[in-house]
Amino acid sequence: MNKSDNISETNEELAEERAPEASVAPEGADVAEGTPDGAAAAAAPDGEVALDYGENILEVRHLKKYFPAEKNFWGKPVSFLKAVDDVSFAIERGQTLGIVGESGCGKTTLGRTILRLNSSSGGEIIFEGRDIANLKPSELRPLRTRMQIIFQDPYSSLPPRYTIGDTISEAAMIHHIVPKSELRDYTLHIMHQCGLQDYYYDRYPHEFSGGQRQRICIARALAVRPEFIVCDEPVSALDVSIQAQIINLLTDLQRKNGLTYMFISHDLSVVEHISDRVGVMYLGSLVEIGDKKDIFGDPEHPYTQALLSAIPVPDPHYKRNRIILEGDIPSPVNPPSGCKFHTRCPKATERCSEEVPELRDLGNGHLAACHFCGR
Repeated sequence: MNKSDNISETNEELAEERAPEASVAPEGADVAEGTPDGAAAAAAPDGEVALDYGENILEVRHLKKYFPAEKNFWGKPVSFLKAVDDVSFAIERGQTLGIVGESGCGKTTLGRTILRLNSSSGGEIIFEGRDIANLKPSELRPLRTRMQIIFQDPYSSLPPRYTIGDTISEAAMIHHIVPKSELRDYTLHIMHQCGLQDYYYDRYPHEFSGGQRQRICIARALAVRPEFIVCDEPVSALDVSIQAQIINLLTDLQRKNGLTYMFISHDLSVVEHISDRVGVMYLGSLVEIGDKKDIFGDPEHPYTQALLSAIPVPDPHYKRNRIILEGDIPSPVNPPSGCKFHTRCPKATERCSEEVPELRDLGNGHLAACHFCGR
């Protein structure tokens, strides 16, 4: 049994963190959580949200994000670090897209650029049918409530001088999510959803454990009733038992509120558990994307195969056939010609160093950027 089969709630810390079963939404907050106006969702049995899964909430087309790496005497950039280089994909409403890859491959930059926390260098970001890549800050502000992020480090992303109640309620107050008179009750309702007790409201971040702080970050993101959330390695700083609690919380909130996630992680077992589709990045580019069962069951790109071969198996009698990649990741400032992976690929030929492979459709929405995929 691997870790993905063992993501179930534990009793450690949960007794302290879990809110009472019965909680009543504040008056005026009877709109289904996470279902803003215009969303293709309706009330479903058991308090869940029924969604049309054929609709793409987000489409990314040839997205690029380049950072200046070197400037000339006059301050004009002469070389660039290509953090995100010509990335395209789509996410259906209510689904989870997992993004995996080695450190430095551009996963976090991709998420931040989609949310327009970084400006893009090119391409399109189609959110609910509208290209937001070049919108002005004043035009972006109404969309901020519909797109949120959960940061990797819950401690550094929480203001130390704000109480938890102030941290969670601030954005709801600024964006007028509920009347000011109902703000405290609304905040407590969001805290209950995330397993936080009422008496946490007046406490400060340093008084909480890592798992509790991450719950606070999730509550802050939910407070503005978003539709799309970028989860930037939300469990990487937590121990395994607390990881399970946070993953189960995210899954439960998605089911109840109809949320859409882009889940960034190094942990392939966690990604396999929570994702519907998985994208694999290497040196700023998307090299493979497909349904979870296709990526984990039949990977086509050599880099994906190497990543999956590194997943540990808790069986002392089973020996996995590891694929060891030689050499270091090339510099994104000066990436290799042709296929970026050819300098480390065990299958590389002369063609790989000369010709850039395009994402090839292998059927069932499974795409891979390799000259030899499908052969």
